[in-house]
Amino acid sequence: MSAGTYTPRPGAAPLPRMIAAQTALETRMLLRNGEQLLLTVIIPTLLLALFSAVDIVDTGAGESVDFLAPGILALAVMSTAFTGQAIATGFERRYGVLKRLGASPLPRWALMTAKTLSVLVTEVLQIVLLTAIAFALGWSPEGSPLSVLLLLVLGTAAFSGLGLLMAGTLKAEATLAAANLVFLLLLVGGGVIVPLDKFPDAVQSVLGLLPVSALSEGLRDVLQHGASMPWAQAGILAVWAVLGLGAAAKFFRWE
Repeated sequence: MSAGTYTPRPGAAPLPRMIAAQTALETRMLLRNGEQLLLTVIIPTLLLALFSAVDIVDTGAGESVDFLAPGILALAVMSTAFTGQAIATGFERRYGVLKRLGASPLPRWALMTAKTLSVLVTEVLQIVLLTAIAFALGWSPEGSPLSVLLLLVLGTAAFSGLGLLMAGTLKAEATLAAANLVFLLLLVGGGVIVPLDKFPDAVQSVLGLLPVSALSEGLRDVLQHGASMPWAQAGILAVWAVLGLGAAAKFFRWE
């Protein structure tokens, strides 16, 4: 037996392995949190089932689920990438979790990458569940899956940037209140359940610039009307993504 056989070999794990481990941890924490589960799964599922089965809102010609399903998918992205991520990251920052993780071998950019990957994993689970429910309710989607994927990615980037910006600049309690308030306001006025043409003309143009409106209307154009890539909505989401992620990178405070 040579000397040093049992000598420890300290050192950080390979970066991809660290990111994968942190992503798995972030995903488990997100799915185990009751409040996050309510936002990401229960509320979108109940809204989809309720408004598809009961004629509460006039969604125009055709089946209600054909109008509602794209909007609920947009709501699911917002609930995970914005509301859930903002609240969780805000309290991690308050309790010093981010500060300690920032001093670990895992680089700060890799930590944010892991959080983003966790959001994407959760969104995949959401989309699979909501799509299955929508099909059971009689949904008949059209359009290109690639267009849908691009819109979802742009929406995730936009909401992630805004969520991290809020979590990195406000106190945790303020983030909790503001994120939930924004969620409710955009649920009502973002074209998710209530069509934008139900609002006054002067308000429609402003609401159409919101990220959830752009995402829900873009998904609706593709999935309900079979349109090609809605570049106007994609452009709005891209602008929000650049502004949100850029501002988060500049103003995010780790302590």
